[in-house]
Parts: sequence; structure tokens; C-alpha cells
Amino acid sequence: MKKIALTWCVLWLAVVSFATAADVPSDQLHNWAQWRGPTANGVAPLGDPPLQWDENTNIKWKAKIPGRGTGTPIVWGNQIFLTTAIETDRTAELEVAAEKAATGDKGAAGEKGAPDEKKPDEKKAAPDKPAAKGGPPRVQKPTHFYQFVVLCVDRLTGLVQWQQMAKEEVPHEGHHPDGSFASASATTDGKQLYVSFGSRGVYCYDLAGKLKWSRDLGKMNVIFTFGEGTSPVVYGDSVFVNWDHQKGSFLICLDAATGETKWKVDRDETTTWATPLVVEQKDRTQLVVHGVKRVRGYDMKNGDILWECGGQAPSAIPSPVTDGKLVFAMTGYMGNALYAIPLDSTGDITKSDDKVAWKRKQPGTSYVPSPILYGDLLYFLAVNKGVVSCLNATTGEVLIDRKRLEGIDNIYASPVGAADRIYFTGREGTTVVIKRGGELEILATNKLDDHFDGSAAIVGSQIFLRGNENLYCISAE
Repeated sequence: MKKIALTWCVLWLAVVSFATAADVPSDQLHNWAQWRGPTANGVAPLGDPPLQWDENTNIKWKAKIPGRGTGTPIVWGNQIFLTTAIETDRTAELEVAAEKAATGDKGAAGEKGAPDEKKPDEKKAAPDKPAAKGGPPRVQKPTHFYQFVVLCVDRLTGLVQWQQMAKEEVPHEGHHPDGSFASASATTDGKQLYVSFGSRGVYCYDLAGKLKWSRDLGKMNVIFTFGEGTSPVVYGDSVFVNWDHQKGSFLICLDAATGETKWKVDRDETTTWATPLVVEQKDRTQLVVHGVKRVRGYDMKNGDILWECGGQAPSAIPSPVTDGKLVFAMTGYMGNALYAIPLDSTGDITKSDDKVAWKRKQPGTSYVPSPILYGDLLYFLAVNKGVVSCLNATTGEVLIDRKRLEGIDNIYASPVGAADRIYFTGREGTTVVIKRGGELEILATNKLDDHFDGSAAIVGSQIFLRGNENLYCISAE
């Protein structure tokens, strides 16, 4: 929920990632507590949402959400947590003028006879130029204050339980036209809620909305000022935040109770948007972090690199997924790469083909949407299009090769799955549902009136879709 900062996290982050549903604690299986769900692979093992819906069918409630955000709805019990950025009417210039007027600086406030701060021959600022043909879109620098807000919505009614403004400021950079200033998903361990607004800070609340701690990790310098989107990850008593940008990337581990730094390691990376993946194993628990230069496995105790593997294309946006033995990392912009990397790897295996389980460089891998791993089947989309492929995750065998999902043109949201079904939601409001399997079998095509970039969440018999305007609770009950 992305097109570089688009749904990044779409992009684009997490509680605990396990290989199978049998390893996941029951309270997590019954919720959607992180980016990509209970097992961090896009699947709700206990879910069974409706197959069909429209604006008049199977809509339990529909709630208007203020501001703009593209993060996934996070669900714990009867609470739904969202982040949003609300643009205000205030500008930095108005604030300066008001402050000068309040302090008696009448010249600056425009009193008759006062000196004019603007020189008579000063040239007007040149208007923004359109993007060069084939180049990245031009991003405007923000001039207005934004309120960075955390919302808690009642799952039964769609009404707001509480709302907290984490910060109010003028962002130092803009974002891609399709993105937002609230692209990262929140995450919860069932006790506290962890939220990242990136350059606006990392925050921890209790589930009643009381602020427990906050951290300022600095300002990101994102490539093309396309925006931020990596979500935080919580595991045990630690919160992990990946901070990849153009100037001094790092990975940091924070104490979940206090926000204090446990460890911090530099990363030889430029801007990425993928959310880290926690993999719990018998002999070691590691944090897999995607990157443009390398996919790396880190020791969660101290941040030491356990293994690394190069070969990805630019723009590491899709989040990796795992079956507990292999981790699957892909990119699909200005090149295509999909690597199946053994989790027991050690050292740099970039040039060791015999140490990579399998890899694929053919067209058809994702640019923005993350893949979904459903059992032994790995599904992903071609670039940002409604064109799906399916591979045997163990062998890399191609089962479905770039088949079109009729009704979906562009898609940033990552697919989700439950009850042997996979749900793909396009930007223009169409969700195509297919049957899990090695052949493309379309079960339903559903249409809503909103515009969707955020990835869905599935809990029990409900699926939650966040649009640009509304949050939908879709249920047959």
C-alpha cells in the first residue's frame, strides 16, 4: 500500500514472522497485527472473508478517514489502528508573519511606511516544470503544516475510539504524487502500538491512546524525494526500524518499553522501502532486510550480518517472505530479480550459485506490491500491473506465467489470502479473487467506488480495505 513511497510499505513492516501458522501464537492468528499479517506473508490462516461485494452488498460499515494515508489497517481485538497525514491551512510564511506581528515587528507585518522585505527587482519563482519524458515525476516541496495522526477505529461500528496527533510540522521533503506522508503501517504486540512517521518520529502508545515514548531518528533524504514508507517491526522486547536513504543508512533496534537504543548498525545502502522480516529459528533468530545492493540477514541480538546476497534491481520496495527455510526477495523496476535464499546461509553468497536455492531474472516481478506466499505457492505481480505469476516456492517452477487479471490495470496494494483464495485490489477499486492453485481460476470480481493504494487486512470473516476516502469493513455477517 505504493509506487515508490506509494503503498510502501505500500511498502510498503510487523510483529513476528513465522514459517507456518502452527508456530504462531493464537492471539496473533486471530488478528492482523502487522504489515502482511499474522505470518508476514500476506495470509490469514483463520480468515474466511466474503467472496463477493459491492457498495450495497456485504458492507458492514464504511467510515470516512480524514487526511491521506496508504498504510495497512492493523487489527487487534475490536480495535483498528491507522495512520494519516492531515494537511492544514497553515503555512510556514503565515506562521512567521503572525509571530512577527505578535512581537511588535510591524515592519514585517506590513505597516505603512515600513521597509518592504521583497526587493523590487526580485524575480518570481519559476513554476514547477513537468517531469521529463520517461523520467521520474517532479515532486513539489511542501509549504503547509501537516498533522501526523494515529487513529483507533472501533471494529464493530467504524466509529473513532481515539485520535492522537503525534506531530505537526511542514515536511522537509515531498512525496511521489501517488504516495502519502503516512505510508508506513503501524504494528502491535497486543500491549502497545508502535508507529513510524519516518522523519517525523517513531512513537509508542498504549492501546488506549496514551503516549509511552517517542524517538526522533533524524531526517531522511529519499531519492527523488519520493517519500518514506518502511514500517516498524516488533519482536519480543525490541522494535526494529530500517532507515535506508541517500545519506547515511542504518538499522536500529529500540527497547520496546522505553524507546532507548539497544544497538545500531550502518548499512551500505541507498533508499529502500521494504519492511524487514523476522524469522524465528531453533538455532538463531534473524532479521532479513531487503536492499538495492544486498539482501541481508542480521543477528537480532546485536545486528551482526549473518549472510548477504546481491543481484537485486533498483528500488527495493517489495517486502521479503519466507517459508522458514528459504527467504524470497524480489525487485521489478529497471530490471527483474527474484532470489530464493537459504536462511542458514553464511557470509556473502552473491557469486555462489550453488548456495542460492534458485533465482529468476525474467520479466514479471513486482515493482511496488509485495508477493504473497500461500503454502508452497509464491504469487506476485508484474511491475504495478494486474498481471500475476505463480511459482513453486521450493523449486522455482513456473506454474502461472504473467496472466492478466481482467478488471485491474494498475495496482499498488499487496495481495492477501485466506480460505484458499487470493484477493488482488487495484487502484481504481476493483478486487479480483482467484483460487489458490497452479492454474489461474478467477472466482469473483468486485468493485467499490473509492481509490485504493493501501493493502488489505483479513481477520476472521471480515476484510478491511482502506481507500483514499474511506475505510471499509466487508463482511457477510
